[in-house]
Amino acid sequence: MLGFLRQPLVVTADINLNVVALTGVGLLSRLWRLTYPRAVVFDEVYYGQYISFYMKRIFFLDGSGPPFGHMLLALGGYLGGFDGNFLWNRIGAEYSSNVPVWSLRLLPALTGAFLVPMAYQIVLELHFSHCAAMGAALLILIENALITQSRLILLESVLIFFNLLSVLSYLKFSNLQKHSPFSLSWWFWLMLTGVACSCAVGVKYMGVFTYLLVLSVAAVHAWHLIGDQTLSNVCVFCHLLARTVAFLVIPILMYLLFFYIHLILLYRSGPHDQIMSSAFQASLDGGLARITRGQPLEVAYGSQVTLRSVFGKPMPCWLHSHQNTYPMIYENGRGSSHQQQVTCYPFKDVNNWWIVKDPGRHQLVVNNPPRPVRHGDIVQLVHGMTTRLLNTHDVAAPLSPHSQEVSCYIDYNISMPAQNLWRLEIVNRESDTDIWKTIMSEVRFVHVNTSAILKLSGAHLPDWGFRQLEVVGEKLSRGFHESMVWNVEEHRYGKSQEQKERELELHSPTQADVSRNLSFMARFSELQWRMLMLRTDDSEHKYSSTPLEWVTLDTNIAYWLHPRTSAQIHLLGNIMIWASASLAMVAYALLFFWYLLRRRRSICDLPEDCWLRWVLAGTLCCGGWAVNYLPFFMMEKTLFLYHYLPALTFQIILLPMVLQHVSDHLCRSQLQRSVFSALVVAWYSSACHVFNTLRPLTYGDTSLPPSELRALRWKDSWDILIRKY
Repeated sequence: MLGFLRQPLVVTADINLNVVALTGVGLLSRLWRLTYPRAVVFDEVYYGQYISFYMKRIFFLDGSGPPFGHMLLALGGYLGGFDGNFLWNRIGAEYSSNVPVWSLRLLPALTGAFLVPMAYQIVLELHFSHCAAMGAALLILIENALITQSRLILLESVLIFFNLLSVLSYLKFSNLQKHSPFSLSWWFWLMLTGVACSCAVGVKYMGVFTYLLVLSVAAVHAWHLIGDQTLSNVCVFCHLLARTVAFLVIPILMYLLFFYIHLILLYRSGPHDQIMSSAFQASLDGGLARITRGQPLEVAYGSQVTLRSVFGKPMPCWLHSHQNTYPMIYENGRGSSHQQQVTCYPFKDVNNWWIVKDPGRHQLVVNNPPRPVRHGDIVQLVHGMTTRLLNTHDVAAPLSPHSQEVSCYIDYNISMPAQNLWRLEIVNRESDTDIWKTIMSEVRFVHVNTSAILKLSGAHLPDWGFRQLEVVGEKLSRGFHESMVWNVEEHRYGKSQEQKERELELHSPTQADVSRNLSFMARFSELQWRMLMLRTDDSEHKYSSTPLEWVTLDTNIAYWLHPRTSAQIHLLGNIMIWASASLAMVAYALLFFWYLLRRRRSICDLPEDCWLRWVLAGTLCCGGWAVNYLPFFMMEKTLFLYHYLPALTFQIILLPMVLQHVSDHLCRSQLQRSVFSALVVAWYSSACHVFNTLRPLTYGDTSLPPSELRALRWKDSWDILIRKY
């Protein structure tokens, strides 16, 4: 039984020394003097803030993408012992001794270094030569912009890493499909493809385009698989089921897992809470949770409440009133009711309190036992500090003339009777007998007399309205909008009938104890929606650029300037590589359509296996460039040169494959191949020279004289190269 112990246990492994060497030089190029400069460099000022939030477990909201990338950066800070105590408020600020700079920059540097051997592997998996694979790896190695971006606390290198990992994993899986389906390695690469795709999406939303590219290629291959008559129906079903799990189920589950961990880690209230709903805020420790802890759950007649607009745009605000009235005549000559102003106020204030009153009774206190308010009940809303009732009538709103003015009614003893009855409608009710609940219920108030709905218009009132937000009555016929929905945020049971006692009561804290924990899916759904709807700052930036400027490298970014010397870091690409990569893609497109036309005429210039290899290489590389570049033309946000790097990486990988194709299939004689090879070697030498020329601006470790510092754009770099040659 123990016979296997009589022989030594032997493990054999095939080690590709090319991969080992490429990994080594990649690590050297990215990790060398990684802690320099020991200062905040460009967008480190933003990512560093998020890292500090993670260290302190403070909730934040970032509209640039899902939280996975931020969590990876924070992991580096955690492993380095960072406590989050650093003020990330200025580019160029020196890091204090408690900031583990090497640890924070390590993950982007590692992912940037692994791009080098991954480019090599991708070209090999596409069945091109080792020479072409080494060429692709060398270009990734000496591309200055990729080096710069991967040596800082930034996420572009992490995104590119998972993009390439998803492509590489799928290629390995696809190649195994031909001779060893359902083997252990087949399952490994299949599942890794789904994991890499979900990680790419989890780092930045741009990763979804590479995911869709891989998904499209997999769908085409699956379609061919269905038509394979050598496979049984059961086998085909198993293949499709495995792909469905790997490419759909796993990415969805992992995407949810990223947010689950994110929300588990960030359980404390922070500066970004206000954009979230009251229920979400109440689920966080501190902040609103501290204020609302112990509130009654069910709203009853006599309840004192604050009403928050669920829409939250242009800013979170609460239904508000004060003693001031609308002007008799507006600036445009229109008249008003001269009633008490009702607005939406973006700050907590005692004038945000309202009392829910039963129209059939005069009392403003809660009975014992309380009488809860249900969906469809008629209520009056009494302003707590002025005791005037919420009212609307057929008078045009100050800034929205097609809507009705909303006011608190003042009896001027004229022919303008009060119209202050409102029907409560619970929008997210489960049944028509639902009770109005604190925080949880999203409600709208329908005016009984005019059927207008209480709505936040979002317009800022003039100075007479203290620049607060306009509230109007909107006809339902104009369509439903989230700005018509409100929820109770703060709530207490009123106990005082006298006004002076009630005013004191409105300033006092609540007492009862009711738990309102949101489920993970409710918090995830709201957070995801807020992230997608959050408008980023689209103002012009000194170094912002357009997508057309990226292709020609007609822009750069000054990342860091030494405060005492002329040393500096610029995001500046290797023009030899950028220009040649663009030309290679154009050459590929022309050759592809030329071959396609000739094949239509039954002229096959390439053997079938070479043609399929050529098509797959173009689909992944040209497709990878297109899906990571073209969407930026439709984006309304501030764009920078580094947004082009994921697309550029696919172009660079395509370049040596095009060169090999020209050498193998277009150079007819040995002499032509020799001349072409010499030109390629000379071109690679020029690319290396440009890399060395720009190296001081890539690493920032060398002070250059002013005469050389002017070479910040590719045109100047090109002039330097020509003069030296």
